[in-house]
Amino acid sequence: METRTAECRPFGQLNRGDSVDCITLRNGALSASILTLGATLQGLVVPDRAGEPADIVLGHDDPQAYLDHACYLGSVVGRYANRIAGGRFSLDGQPCQVDVNNGPNSLHGGTGGFHQRIWQVAGLTADPVPQVTLCLDSPDGDQGFPGQLRGSATYRLHEDRLELVLEAVSNAPTIVNLTGHAYFNLAGQAAGRDISGHHLEIAADSFLPVDATAIPNGPPQPVAGGWFDFTRPRRVGAGLEGGDDPQLALGHGYDHDFVLRAGRQPEPAFAARLSEPESGRVVEVWTTEPGLQFYTGNFLPDGLAGKGGATYGRRGGLCLEPQTHPDTPNRPEFPPCRLAPGQIYRHRILYRFSSDAGA
Repeated sequence: METRTAECRPFGQLNRGDSVDCITLRNGALSASILTLGATLQGLVVPDRAGEPADIVLGHDDPQAYLDHACYLGSVVGRYANRIAGGRFSLDGQPCQVDVNNGPNSLHGGTGGFHQRIWQVAGLTADPVPQVTLCLDSPDGDQGFPGQLRGSATYRLHEDRLELVLEAVSNAPTIVNLTGHAYFNLAGQAAGRDISGHHLEIAADSFLPVDATAIPNGPPQPVAGGWFDFTRPRRVGAGLEGGDDPQLALGHGYDHDFVLRAGRQPEPAFAARLSEPESGRVVEVWTTEPGLQFYTGNFLPDGLAGKGGATYGRRGGLCLEPQTHPDTPNRPEFPPCRLAPGQIYRHRILYRFSSDAGA
């Protein structure tokens, strides 16, 4: 009989006194664990080609570790995922200054962004599809962002995919860009292998080159024939080990936004396919947003405590983050990120799971 469950249990307490809960969704062979801290995807168990399950996302067993290490493991990040140059932008002619926390720039909403907050469970059900909705209220001026914002994150676990729906409304004009920051290692988070052997395809013919502070500094650059060409599946480690593109040196690996062919769509469109040859696990990423940030875990610290006694290090996982393009508030040529009162921001992400046959 098919197993569908959704349960909430205590996970631990932060040093600042907040209690953190963990919601576990199960549907057949899949399970997903979500924390109220940061609406974080803490665990994701998926079978390999032989049916053996493994947790394929990086995370912590101790909730305080999510605050002690600014790695954003699995968290929902916002109000603005990725970077804003100088933390400055103009909205409707009014200058705005938001928290600067990444060199000269703002990253993932600032030091006290959504990944640091306790979200409230607004709905939990097992039928017909196990799902949880978490909500967060962000006051006017939070981290410098205008408008009182109410955000929500709904995780739905289907038999073959995990769906993440991110929504927000505001009482005043503001900017919004939310995404999930899961670090994938399809070999398993405790396998002890980095992501160099993974194969990746991205549905993009161009990417955004960046300056030394990871801010886009020119028009989209074609990927054809270079180390950023993932129009056909290629081994991730090839570029990390032998890539001579100056952009790889600037990012210490891949940390770049790819311009998806589909652009912004009302329904999710295919963005990327990640596979791991030894296990056969495959995840496809689908999104309604126009960009995909590909990050190869270049700044994960060695010896980082993971789950079940596992430790992580540099390139222990990779991120495929669908989103609006970085620094969009300062780039009028990019699809807009402005949210007006009466509008609903809505971003749907699908992670579809399958397996490849063995050699």
